[in-house]
Amino acid sequence: MSQLTYPDQLEMQPYAGPPLSANVTVPGSKSITNRALVLAALGSWGCKLSNALRSEDTEVMVDCLRRLGFDVRTDWPNCVIDVSFDPAGDFIPASSANLFVGNSGTTVRFLTAMLALGKGVYRLDGVPRMRERPIQDLLDGLRQLKVDAESESGNGCPPVVIRAAGLSGGHVSVRGDVSSQFLSGLLLVLPCAEGDTTIDVASPLVSKPYVEMTVAMLRQFGLETRAIGSAGFIVPGNQIHKLESYFIEPDASAASYFWAAAAILGGRVTVAGLTDQSLQGDVAFVDILQQMSCRVEKCDAGITVHGRPLRGIDVDMNAISDTVMTLGAVACFAEGPTRIRNVAHIRHKETDRISALATELRRLGAEVEEFADGLTIHPRPLHGATVETYNDHRMAMSLALIGLKVPGVIIKNPACVAKTYPGFWQDLDCLTHAR
Repeated sequence: MSQLTYPDQLEMQPYAGPPLSANVTVPGSKSITNRALVLAALGSWGCKLSNALRSEDTEVMVDCLRRLGFDVRTDWPNCVIDVSFDPAGDFIPASSANLFVGNSGTTVRFLTAMLALGKGVYRLDGVPRMRERPIQDLLDGLRQLKVDAESESGNGCPPVVIRAAGLSGGHVSVRGDVSSQFLSGLLLVLPCAEGDTTIDVASPLVSKPYVEMTVAMLRQFGLETRAIGSAGFIVPGNQIHKLESYFIEPDASAASYFWAAAAILGGRVTVAGLTDQSLQGDVAFVDILQQMSCRVEKCDAGITVHGRPLRGIDVDMNAISDTVMTLGAVACFAEGPTRIRNVAHIRHKETDRISALATELRRLGAEVEEFADGLTIHPRPLHGATVETYNDHRMAMSLALIGLKVPGVIIKNPACVAKTYPGFWQDLDCLTHAR
């Protein structure tokens, strides 16, 4: 990982300056970087990825691709990754590999699908929490495509073993109500199948914007998919892209913390390089802040949030569930309750994010009602506390926002931000020292 070091715990310093007036640049998108790495590896030409994110999740993807025989060269200081063309023409150069995926959901799910293109035996495993994260729906889909794919422990979670003999295409029905990454994984690799594939989504799809991101990226790489109605796809087989370079957008989920800081502290924060034309659904977080009475400006150069007195709202966050915890922090400073609905699937993330968020907000003094699919936050006078992060990067970054206004907030294990945003603490410090 990166050379940054972190303390065991970090006490937040409340912001005491004038209203914020800051321009912020966030690193490249994790979701786009890991998708682009898979697509680059499956091309018939060398592909250079610029503005790539260096984080634990992207580094485990790079390491796994190297272990699979791909030539992946990183220039991290310049945020560049070069993936070279394999002249042998094999989709997966290695015939066997034992891969460690950490706690990266995109890595385990995208590579599980990708390894179906290989010829050999492959095993994927991760940290203890990864062994609790579901993947059975993807394995079931691969089996329908005649791929020998199984959960080694038989519990529908990693470790995963793939005995691959190539991917012919055909027909597959996949569930979408636990994670959209199962469908995205299939979409990324099926253009390389020998024949065409029809995909049916057999249940309501969570986090739909992430699938839309995948489809848009396939199009940018010159690969075809065709939608069938509202819940299916036809993916023509035998497609190979020749894209030589690809620029990765700034991370909209990371940007949400800085937009939220403007909402909590007042003033203005502009995040450069993100627009409402972004591939990432999480830019819609600013629309939620607007519902809470913030003023939002959108232009070709970026998106600006102006903080104003906040009001609570009732919101379905299924489409942008990675920002649930960011909103949870903002909701603590609103007038009236905020209800967050239709996000039951985030219980299967790095931690049970509904339960963890409710627990830690209560620790800080908020009144929180927890439901199967979300929670309601009733603002109350807050106080300092040492909060748990559950080794979840989004818990740490979201709870830190409360510490910008409430004294005595101490973040345990601040190093967990390295999963997707290693430089978060430095960037947050720069924001609060901007004038």
